[in-house]
Amino acid sequence: MTAVSVRRLQTCDGSTLRAVNILFAQVFDDPESYASTPPDDAYLARLLARREFVALVADSGQGLAGALVGYELAKFEQARSEFYIYDLGVADAMRRRGVATALIDAFCVIANAGGGHVAFVQADYEDLPAIALYEKLGQREEVLHFDIPVTPRLR
Repeated sequence: MTAVSVRRLQTCDGSTLRAVNILFAQVFDDPESYASTPPDDAYLARLLARREFVALVADSGQGLAGALVGYELAKFEQARSEFYIYDLGVADAMRRRGVATALIDAFCVIANAGGGHVAFVQADYEDLPAIALYEKLGQREEVLHFDIPVTPRLR
C-alpha cells in the first residue's frame, strides 16, 4: 500500500481536471474521448461548482496517482440519492497499491454525507482487474447497458 492523499477538486481546480483528462486518456487508451477537444476554463469552473459533480484526485507525493469522477443522481421514489462512479483511473506505475480503493472510499464518504443510498460503477467484461476490485468492495449485479443516441431519429 502506498500512502496517497485524496482531495475533492474545487471550482478553481480546472487545470487539475485537465490533468485528470490526460491521465484518463492514457489509462483508458482513449485520447479521442479525453484529450481531443478539451473544454474551456469557464465550462470546467461551472462543472466543478456543481454539488452533484464529484471529482477526486489521489496524490502520492510524486504527482497525480489516480482520479475518480462521479455524479450524484437524485432519486424520485424516495428522498435519497445514488452516486455513480463514471470514471476511475490509476497511473500505471501506481496500480495495485491501494490508490483506487482510497478514491472509492473517499467517494463513499461524500456519498454518505450527501444522503447517498448506494454508490455504483460499471465495468467492461474484459477489465478483470477492475472487476476483481469492485467484487471485493461490493455486490455484483448483472445488467445490460444501452447507449441511446440523443440526436433526432428519422421515422
